[in-house]
Amino acid sequence: MTMKKTKLSPRFWLALTVFSFVGQVAWVVENMYFNVFIYRMFRASARDISVMVAASAVAATLTTLFIGALSDKLGKRRLFIAGGYILWGISIWSFALIRTDVIEKIFPAAASAASVGVSLVIIMDCVMTFFGSSANDACFNAWLTDSTDATNRGSAEGINAMMPLIAILAVFGGFMPFDLDKSSSWVTIYTIIGAVVLAVGIAGLFLIKDGEVKPAAENGNYFRNIFYGFRPSVVRENRILYTALGAFAVFGISIQIFMPYLILYYSVSLGMDDYVLVMAPAIVIAAVTTVLFGKLYDRRGFRMTVLPALALLAAGYVVLFFFRSTAPVFIGSLLMMSGYLAGMAVFGAMLRDYTPPHRAGMFQGLRIVGQVLVPGIIGPAIGAAVLRGAGTVLNGDGTTSFVPNRNIFLAALIAAVAVLPVLAAVFALQRKEKKNA
Repeated sequence: MTMKKTKLSPRFWLALTVFSFVGQVAWVVENMYFNVFIYRMFRASARDISVMVAASAVAATLTTLFIGALSDKLGKRRLFIAGGYILWGISIWSFALIRTDVIEKIFPAAASAASVGVSLVIIMDCVMTFFGSSANDACFNAWLTDSTDATNRGSAEGINAMMPLIAILAVFGGFMPFDLDKSSSWVTIYTIIGAVVLAVGIAGLFLIKDGEVKPAAENGNYFRNIFYGFRPSVVRENRILYTALGAFAVFGISIQIFMPYLILYYSVSLGMDDYVLVMAPAIVIAAVTTVLFGKLYDRRGFRMTVLPALALLAAGYVVLFFFRSTAPVFIGSLLMMSGYLAGMAVFGAMLRDYTPPHRAGMFQGLRIVGQVLVPGIIGPAIGAAVLRGAGTVLNGDGTTSFVPNRNIFLAALIAAVAVLPVLAAVFALQRKEKKNA
């Protein structure tokens, strides 16, 4: 028997679109351009970038664990989301002060302003991640789960998963007028993005309507709530959820092997000064593909959507590994981006479908372990190891910087193939559940 699809309000779709888009813009800048920032401004190494990504992943995980459980306990999401976005915007704004001239004034005895700059960026990245994860990872994602059900979650998740691509497009286009080798460009960028995120947070006080969530009064102990998702009994009761999360983690490792170095690969290794123009059409097409995958998930389920997404991702890796000219790089990027975002959509919908009712906030901490912590530590570390013997380029100031090479896509392909046995376990558990039902 087919369930009648629950209609979502225009207010919900507006809130979902605005907060998902702006939040993803902030995350795109953090995930794809903080690396460029410390590379261009402070001559960061691959190891520096790996450490920054890993530290941010740890901060995101701890934040989501504590704040997710707290929002479940209080039964309110709106204030957490709106207040978090306000503080998130302020913290992004603060990066405008991390400049060589400011560092030399504050730390005149420092042997190297560049090394201090790298350290400050890593520290402030963790601070910014605390506010961003509180608002977005913990509470916005819990609010999305609260506000949808099994009849419309795939469609909502398709829009949500599409936003990283739209955000990438917006950021790429927005960054085009700026010379990223100039400190003044970064000051302007951080000021604008910080102000926008802050403004959206203020708007959220009036726009967001809390979903139907019941405070978890039966589990009133806050610290018990934090670690609820890690209890052995909970794991046994939700085997499909945890196994799917394991597959999601391996999928994320594959993405994080290359993602911290992707823009540097395009601009430095391939010499594509116009990579934005090359990537823009691929991003638009991939965004449409992601929405279609979300709708397909609602009709056909997890198995019939995750495998095609993984196939697209792997095909993109193969093309990017073997080819360096513009046309094949476009095709490879299209396939890779389509597979990546489609995978995010179907994995996200799958995890929401199997999240126990009224436990959404508690399980956001668990989700972030699989989606952010494990991939954020292991993926960039593999990428840095792969790039350990990479070539170097001489900078105008006499320093050298590493040059990412195509081997990051080969390593990512191996990780993508490793997802398959974990998915096989998920499918087996689903068949068993269906048989028992």
